Amino acid sequence: MQKPVCLITGVGDTTGAALARRFAAGGYSIAMIARNTDRLNALAMEIEDAHAFPCDVGNIPELMDTVERIKKLLGSPAVLIHNAVAHTFDTFLEADPTDLERNFRVNTTSLLYLARAVAPDMINAGSGAIMVTGNTASHRGVPTYALFAPTKAAQRTLAEALARDLGPKKVHVGYVTIDGAIDVTWLGPDDERPDWLVPPGDWPWRREDFFADADAIANEVFHMAHQHQSTWTFDLVIRPFAEKW
Repeated sequence: MQKPVCLITGVGDTTGAALARRFAAGGYSIAMIARNTDRLNALAMEIEDAHAFPCDVGNIPELMDTVERIKKLLGSPAVLIHNAVAHTFDTFLEADPTDLERNFRVNTTSLLYLARAVAPDMINAGSGAIMVTGNTASHRGVPTYALFAPTKAAQRTLAEALARDLGPKKVHVGYVTIDGAIDVTWLGPDDERPDWLVPPGDWPWRREDFFADADAIANEVFHMAHQHQSTWTFDLVIRPFAEKW
């Protein structure tokens, strides 16, 4: 029997890779999209039935061509996880205004095109899931997120519109807000991390309790994508227990 297909955008070496591993373990064939060809190929060698599709999500024609290749090679996705993100951490006077458009294409416009590409087959099948990973930038604006938060807020609103449209058609759309720093591999060990990422000496928690664990995030997304249709969640907020909110 052919495995269901899970398409994941933004497959880096932390959350995206964890999502690929979790859904592969759950019986899916994985289509991984990201710009880094070497990293994707390495993951494809590591994860059973995972396939690399190098692509710039912000290049919409390239993205649509890639989705069509995935459909032809693996089949139409039963699950779409939009994990790709483009961000700018600067104030509106200091940042390059063109970043806003780039961030919007990757975070929001690409979600629209991806949903249009996969939802019709999900509707016909009478099942499917579209999961979007977000953060608290989608709920509020802060000065240094001036060119980032508006694109994440639009992403979340678009996801809600999709959920209201597709829910009655038995396609589950969910938005996962990750309120906290993710323990990404590129941060390195504690003694090599920048001061702003290292809690003060009187911090009462262990480092692994302060940062969100990528595998734990992937477990939550997997659970959400497989909820019983009588108890679907749209807006899920997850955070480390020590996170201030």
